[in-house]
Amino acid sequence: MIELDRVTRRFGPMVAVDAVSLTIPTGAFCVLIGSSGAGKSTTLRMINRLIAPSEGTIRVDGQDAASVRPEELRRRMGYVIQSIGLFPHWTVERNIGAVPSLLGWPEARIRQRAGELLTMLKLDPEAVRRKYPHQLSIGQQQRVGIARALAADPDLLLMDEPFGALDPITRDALQAEIARIHGASRKTVVFVTHDMDEALRLATQIAIMDRGRLVQSGAPLELLTAPVNDFVRDFVGREELGMRLLSVEKVAQRFRPGETVPGEPIAVEASLRQALSLMMARGTDRIAVVDAKGRSLGAVHLADLVRR
Repeated sequence: MIELDRVTRRFGPMVAVDAVSLTIPTGAFCVLIGSSGAGKSTTLRMINRLIAPSEGTIRVDGQDAASVRPEELRRRMGYVIQSIGLFPHWTVERNIGAVPSLLGWPEARIRQRAGELLTMLKLDPEAVRRKYPHQLSIGQQQRVGIARALAADPDLLLMDEPFGALDPITRDALQAEIARIHGASRKTVVFVTHDMDEALRLATQIAIMDRGRLVQSGAPLELLTAPVNDFVRDFVGREELGMRLLSVEKVAQRFRPGETVPGEPIAVEASLRQALSLMMARGTDRIAVVDAKGRSLGAVHLADLVRR
C-alpha cells in the first residue's frame, strides 16, 4: 500500500527525516514510534502531502504520490490528529460528511453513513448528530474525528497521536475500537505514537525512528526478541520485556484444550498479559478459556505463561 524510498525532509539546515525507506503492506497496522523529534509526524504528513519530501519517493498503492494532486490524494485517505480538528461551527453530522460532500454524495447517503459510523463508535446518532463539537466531551469529539476519517471508506487511515490527550479509560476504549475496526475492515493504518504499550497493543508492524532515521522495522514480537541495537532494546524496555512479550502473545497460543476450570473465563483472543492480570486479581493459577461465542475450549495455566 505504501512505499517510502529514501525519503528525506529538511527544514533549512535541519534534517527532520533522513533517507527513510519503509514498505507498509496492504492491510497492515503500522505504528511509527520514537521519542519527541524523531521525525514520526513529519513522515506521516509526507504520505498525504501535507509536507512535501525534500528528496526521495513515496508511492501509495503503486502510484507516485507526487504525481497526484494533493487534494485528490487526501480524499483517498482518512486523517486523524490529536487536536481532533473538527469544524466548530458545523454539526457532528456535517463534520462527518465533509469528504463525502466533496465527493458528491447525496445527502441521504451521507446521513446514513454518519449514523452507521456513530453507532459503530458507540455514540447514539440521534443524540449527537445535530450537536456541535463544543457540546461533546473530548472523548466523544475524538470518536467523531475517527468517524469523519472513515466517512468516505478510505483504504488508508493516517493517525497522528490521536489518543495522546485522552484520559486512560477513554484512551483504552478507543484503542479497542480502532483495533476492532482494523480487524473487521483490514484497512491499512499508519499510526504515530510515543507509547510502546499502545504500539504493541495495536500494531502488526512497528517502525522505530531516532533523530530522523529508521532504526528498525518489523513485527512486534521481532522487535522484542531481536532488537538490532541497544537503542531499540532500551526503547522496547529492558525491564518491561517479559510483560511486553506477554502482551503480544495470545491465550490461543498457550491454553490446554479440553480442560475444565471453574470461574469466569477469559476469551481465547485475549493477551497472555490479560490472563496473568486476571490470575493475580483472583489469586489463582489457572483460568477457563472460551471462544468468541462463549463455548468452552480449555484452560490456561500460570505455568503456560512462563514457558518458552
